Amino acid sequence: MNRQQKGRTPRRPPPKKFPGSQSDPVGVYCRVRPLGQDDKECCIEVISSSTIQLHAPEGFKTNRNGEYKETQYSFKKVFGVSISQTDLFEHVAKPLVDDLISGKNGLLFTYGVTGSGKTFTMTGSPGEGGLLPRSLYMIFNSISPYQAKRYVFKTDDKNGMEVQSEVEALLERQRRDHVSIPKTPSSRQKLDPEIADMIKTEDAYQTEGVDEDSSYCVFVSYVEIYNNYIYDLLEETQDDVIKPKAPQSRSLREDQNHNMYVAGCMEVEVKSAEEAFQVFWRGQKKRKVANTRLNRESSRSHSVFIIKLAQAPLDAEGDNVLQDKNQVTVSQLCLVDLAGSERTGRTGAEGTRVREAGNINQSLLTLRTCIEILRENQMCGTSKMVPYRDSKITHLFKNYFDGEGKVRMVVCVNPNADDYEETLLVMRFAEMTQEVEVARPVERPICGFTPGRRHRNQAFKEELTRKLVERGGPIDTDFHVLTNLVQSLPPLPSSEVTDPHDDITLPRLIEALENRQRIRQTIVDEYNRKDSNMVSTENILQEQNVKLLEKDQLIQSGKMEIERLEKKIKTQEYKIDVLQKTTKNYEDDKRSMQQELETREQRLHRELSEKRRMEQRMQGMVTDTQHKWEKECDRRVNAMQLTMQNKLWVKDEKLKQLKAIVTESKTPGRPDPPPRQTHTAPQSQPRWQRPSREEGPPKRSASPSPLPTESCNKTVSDVYFEAYMERFKSGQNVMPHSEISL
Repeated sequence: MNRQQKGRTPRRPPPKKFPGSQSDPVGVYCRVRPLGQDDKECCIEVISSSTIQLHAPEGFKTNRNGEYKETQYSFKKVFGVSISQTDLFEHVAKPLVDDLISGKNGLLFTYGVTGSGKTFTMTGSPGEGGLLPRSLYMIFNSISPYQAKRYVFKTDDKNGMEVQSEVEALLERQRRDHVSIPKTPSSRQKLDPEIADMIKTEDAYQTEGVDEDSSYCVFVSYVEIYNNYIYDLLEETQDDVIKPKAPQSRSLREDQNHNMYVAGCMEVEVKSAEEAFQVFWRGQKKRKVANTRLNRESSRSHSVFIIKLAQAPLDAEGDNVLQDKNQVTVSQLCLVDLAGSERTGRTGAEGTRVREAGNINQSLLTLRTCIEILRENQMCGTSKMVPYRDSKITHLFKNYFDGEGKVRMVVCVNPNADDYEETLLVMRFAEMTQEVEVARPVERPICGFTPGRRHRNQAFKEELTRKLVERGGPIDTDFHVLTNLVQSLPPLPSSEVTDPHDDITLPRLIEALENRQRIRQTIVDEYNRKDSNMVSTENILQEQNVKLLEKDQLIQSGKMEIERLEKKIKTQEYKIDVLQKTTKNYEDDKRSMQQELETREQRLHRELSEKRRMEQRMQGMVTDTQHKWEKECDRRVNAMQLTMQNKLWVKDEKLKQLKAIVTESKTPGRPDPPPRQTHTAPQSQPRWQRPSREEGPPKRSASPSPLPTESCNKTVSDVYFEAYMERFKSGQNVMPHSEISL
C-alpha cells in the first residue's frame, strides 16, 4: 500500500482589488539644501530630475573590493539647491490644495535629519514663503468671493460641522463683540514683522475648480507632539508669574466616520491668508525648540498645522446657505513638520535633550515600522496588524494611509559628509515609502440644485435695484432748479376784469409782469455772472488738479520710499530678533555652563575635603595600627622570654638530673672514667664523687634552683636567648626550638 504523499501548504493569495477602487503610491519628493560655508566635503550629487547619488566620504568604511560604495535613489522629483519655493509649491502642495477645495483630504509632511531644512521648506522666511503660507494664499485667493459670513459655520466637539442661520450668526457676532475675546489682526499693517511679506501677491495661485454655488469657510488648528504627548499651541493661557500653569495634553478620539481627531483642540475661523498665518505664527512661538550642536533652533517636537475647509451649497434661490448638516462637506489639509532624527553623540545632548531625542527617534521608528508593515501587507498579501497606536503621530494620521486622502512627503537632505550615515537611512526609508499605495478618496455627492444659482441671484438683485432707482429714486437736478426759480418770483395779482372802465387791474398786472421781468433779468445776469465765474473757477480747478496730480505723484513716490524703508525696517527687525534669539540662546548656554561649572567646582571641593578627611582617617588608622602592633610585639617578646626561661629551666633541671644519674651510676668494680673537664670549670676544682647510698638520692625542690655555676648558665641560657632576641628585633628568621638545645 502506497502512502499518500503530503501536500504543500499553498501561499496566501494577495488581497483582492475591487474594480471600482483605485490607489496611488505615496508621492515622495527630495530636496537638497545648499552646502554650508563651514562644510568642506559633499556626499550627494543630483544626477537627473528624479535621481540622486550618494558618495561615501573619505575615511568611511568601504565595501569588499576596497572601493567606496556609491548608491542611487529615485524619487518622484528631485529639487536641487537652486530650486525656488514657488517651483517646489507648484509641484508638491498645489495639487493638494486643489483637492482640498474639491472636498478631498491631504497630508503633507517633511522628513529628514536635524538641520536639513525641513522648517524652511514648510514655513520659509520673509520674501521666501514656504509651503504653508503659499497654501493659505492659494486657498483664500480662490474662495474669497464665495466666503460665508463669520459664525455661519460652527464646529462641534466631535469633529463635525454645523450650519447656522443668518439670524443665529448675527446674534453670535454680537455676543462675541461684547465679550472680550482676543482677536487676530486681519490687516496687513498689524502683522508681525517676522511674517510680513512672506510671499508676493503675483506669486499667489488660484484654483479653477471652485464651485460658485457653494459657500466656504476656513478653520485652522495647530498642535505639537512633544515626548509623545499632544499639546494645543493655540490654547489661550493666562500667564501667571508666581505659579505658571503647565499646558494640558490632549487625547485622540474617533468620530462617527472613524476618523481620528484631537479632542478639545481649539479651531479658529479665519477670513484671510494674513489672519490665518498670524494664528500660525502665534502658535509657532510656543513650539518647543532648543539650541544643539548641529542646529541653532532645533525642533524638539512634531508640529501639525490643520487647515479645515467647510463648504455647503446655497439654497434654490442662491441667497442663503442650505440648512442641512448632511450637505456640508468638510475637507482638511494637514501640514506636518516632523522633528529631525539625531544622534546624541553628534549633538552633544544631555539631560532633557537626551530624553527628547529618544522620543523623537522612537516616534520616527514607529512611522518606519508602520510603513514597512503596510508595504509587506500590500506586496505579499499578508494581513499583519499595523502598530498605529504605538505613537501619537501615526495614530493621528492612520486614516490617510487607509484611504482618506493623498499622502505626500518631502525628504530634506543635507549634502554635508558628516550626515552621510543618517542620510543613508533617510534614503532607504524614502525608497520604501514610495512602494506603499493609498486608496483614492471617494468623490463627494452632487446636490440636486440647478447650477448658476448665485449668478442669477446677483443679476436679479442688480436689476431690482435699478428698477427701484427708476421708480422711487432721486429726481433730476434741473427740475429742482426750475421749481426754486418759479417760487422766488413775486406772485401775480388777480387778473379778473368785471368792468370795461376798470383802469386798476391791467396796470397792476402790467406792473407785476414788469417786476417779474426785472427779477428774471436780474437772475439771468446773476446766472451769467456766476457762469463766467464758474468757468474761471473750472480753469482754476484744472490748474489745481494739475498741481494735485503732481502732488499725488510726489506722494506716491514718497509712499514707495516709505514702503521700501518699512520693508528694510522689517528686515532689520527680523535680523535683530534673530540676533536677540541667538544672544538669548548663547546666554542660556552660558548660564547653563556657569551652573555646570559651579556644580563641578562644588563637587571638586567636596572631593578634596573628602580626600583630606580620608587622609586624616588613614593617618589615624596607621598610628593606631602601629601602636597596636608595638604592644603586640612587646607582648609577644615578653611571652617568648617567659617561654624561653621556662624551657631553659627545664633543660637545667634535666641536666642536673642527668649529672646526678651519671654520678650515681658509677660502680666500685668498674674503673672510674677519666674526669670530664669543662671549659668553664677550673683545674683546681675537685671531682664529683658519687654519694653514698646512705645519703640517698638528692631531693628535688619545688622552686627552680639556680644553675651550679655562672659559666654554665651563660653558655646554655643567656647565649641562646640573646641570639634569639637579636634575630627577633632585627626581623631575621627566629631559630627553631630544636636548635635551642644542648
